[in-house]
Amino acid sequence: MTLIKSISGIRGTIGGKPGDALTPTDLVRFVSAYAAWVQANNKGKKIRIVVGRDARVSGQMVRNIVTGVLLGMGADVVDINLASTPTTEIAVAAEQAQGGIIITASHNPKQWNALKLLDSNGEFLTAEQGAEVLAIADNEDYQAVDVDNIGQLILRDYTDYHIEKVLALDLVDADAIREAEFTVALDAINSVGGIIIPRLLRRLGIRIICGINLEPNGNFAHNPEPLPQNLTEISELVKTRNADIGIVVDPDVDRLAFISEDGTMFGEEYTIVSIADYVLSSTPGSTVSNLSSSRALRDITERHGGTYTPAAVGEVNVVAMMKQTNAVIGGEGNGGVIYPKCHYGRDALVGIALMLTQMAKTKFTPTDLRSTYPDYVISKNRIDLRPGIDVDAILAKVKAAHADDKIDDRDGVKIDFPQSWVHLRKSNTEPIIRIYAEAHTQAEADQLAALIRKEIEALI
Repeated sequence: MTLIKSISGIRGTIGGKPGDALTPTDLVRFVSAYAAWVQANNKGKKIRIVVGRDARVSGQMVRNIVTGVLLGMGADVVDINLASTPTTEIAVAAEQAQGGIIITASHNPKQWNALKLLDSNGEFLTAEQGAEVLAIADNEDYQAVDVDNIGQLILRDYTDYHIEKVLALDLVDADAIREAEFTVALDAINSVGGIIIPRLLRRLGIRIICGINLEPNGNFAHNPEPLPQNLTEISELVKTRNADIGIVVDPDVDRLAFISEDGTMFGEEYTIVSIADYVLSSTPGSTVSNLSSSRALRDITERHGGTYTPAAVGEVNVVAMMKQTNAVIGGEGNGGVIYPKCHYGRDALVGIALMLTQMAKTKFTPTDLRSTYPDYVISKNRIDLRPGIDVDAILAKVKAAHADDKIDDRDGVKIDFPQSWVHLRKSNTEPIIRIYAEAHTQAEADQLAALIRKEIEALI
């Protein structure tokens, strides 16, 4: 059993003893702490909190506890039930709520669930804010209201609102998509993507949708992380149905991967690259992604005359850097597209609508588009360490050994070489060092990762 408390939220496996897993007792404590934190930041005024969830099996149980606790803490609750992460984020702003809770463990297997905590903008809490919530939970520094001040429960559906918001974007052209007469294959991994994505595609004028795993029952048909080894069925479907593109989302629909018309992976790292290429072609400006994302975004941005800026890993860090640099598009290499003209959050719906518009206007297939981008491959590795090893000291020694190279130490140690890079980060939850290396070929990326691994092993 596992329970992980971090600044980004609370996640864990369902079942077990309090403190060792995500149990009802733990849910009560952390939701109460979050409600107390929201109340403290609103000077005791009546607060409103939006709650949405993905379709995983434990979702209804967790939803009942979360909404009940919030009501007992005096908050009015707008319960939008089955909804994507970006839908919930948008609903917070639309409701002028003081916060939001998304019940989802994202790409984790079905035994996991989590609470993702939002601020009044519908954006994830900062590190400092998350730490404050955890401190309240640890000290149990909260108090439920009396019977006359229990909150009100409001049931709403924001699915169509989210879709209309995407359709209203200037760079989304539903008429062009309709005229292109695309056939689209979709894998919604038995979660909320099966509700909202087909509805979006129909509103965009897609008449032929070949869908698999659309029933939102939480019994994921395969490992829910949208990686090549998990997507063999959708890849085959694209080929057998002669689809123009395959679309894959994770259970909470903030990550997006495409399958090219020949059944090959477009490349999750290239989701944001392709979307940025389209956005920058008509909206010159700067871009942002995290330090572990492909260099291809930098190359495409500079091709359009813009400036690329890396951010520390984590959506909240990418969003902060996007605001700081006034970026027109940004995201993460895991298929997360953040388009500020819609909202500051990873949103697969936005990515789908922009990609289909790009294809319709350029008359390019996914393979055509991919061929116009620089080729990079990322090798993802890890080193397991003995408990008690000082990871920070090891990273400091690696940094010193590469003093003559370009170093970024805002989030671990990233070493930039002329034709490649390697990024070392320590895990916040287990004694490991993650080693991500990128180069123009898989062999070069693997070789670079192996060289850095040897350097680290020599220091242990």
